[in-house]
Amino acid sequence: MLRRVPPFLLLSLLLAPGSGTAAPGCPSVTERLAPLLGVQAELDAGEPLTIVALGSSSTEGAGASSPEAAYPNQLQALLRGKLPGVELNVVNAGKSGETSQEMLARLEADVLTHDPDLVIWQAGGNEVLLGRDPATFLDLMRQGLRRLRAAGVEVVLMDNQQAPRILGAPAHARFEAAMRALAEEERVPLFARSRLMRRWQEAGLPQGEVIAPDGLHHNDRGYACLAEALAAALLRSAGQREAQLAAN
Repeated sequence: MLRRVPPFLLLSLLLAPGSGTAAPGCPSVTERLAPLLGVQAELDAGEPLTIVALGSSSTEGAGASSPEAAYPNQLQALLRGKLPGVELNVVNAGKSGETSQEMLARLEADVLTHDPDLVIWQAGGNEVLLGRDPATFLDLMRQGLRRLRAAGVEVVLMDNQQAPRILGAPAHARFEAAMRALAEEERVPLFARSRLMRRWQEAGLPQGEVIAPDGLHHNDRGYACLAEALAAALLRSAGQREAQLAAN
């Protein structure tokens, strides 16, 4: 039988020396998220934790050498390693080429049927490449976020990768700003992959080392570093309540 992970054990995992250490070849930089109180409550209660990674090709794993190298698979392995005894699954619901409208259309069939506790929603890249209107994108994302909220699901948004084909598109900066505005408006945590990748470069990891030859998707190293930073951010976010209590 799987055992419950008590709050003090989770906190010790979060604060132990080396708990935030990056994987080999990844800069020790992370993104911070607002508290995920629903995820923390599931962990406190010893309940299974289901995460659905919703998105397009950079969620599905285009550019990786195998499905196992996609970020959701690596995220699952990292979180299981940090949360021993927790029944934890990460479902890869990424589909190459999709826009937010197509993701919205399969929200019930590919996301809610898994009864997730958390959805990591990566979106916007294909809209950028297709020259779509950011306002329409925001409207569709709002609809999706409100449907997920109504179902009692927590959400973390993920913005676009800093890849040559994204950066070469005229509207890329508008979509980056739109994602930040959406997260603030809907009070949803944003995992700012764009900012993370800029910090990677500042730390000495060139863009070309984490982007596949197609100039768009991550390679294996990019997915590994993305999963490492995301796992660290999620664990910190889920443990903030106990960290705050311990500090008082």
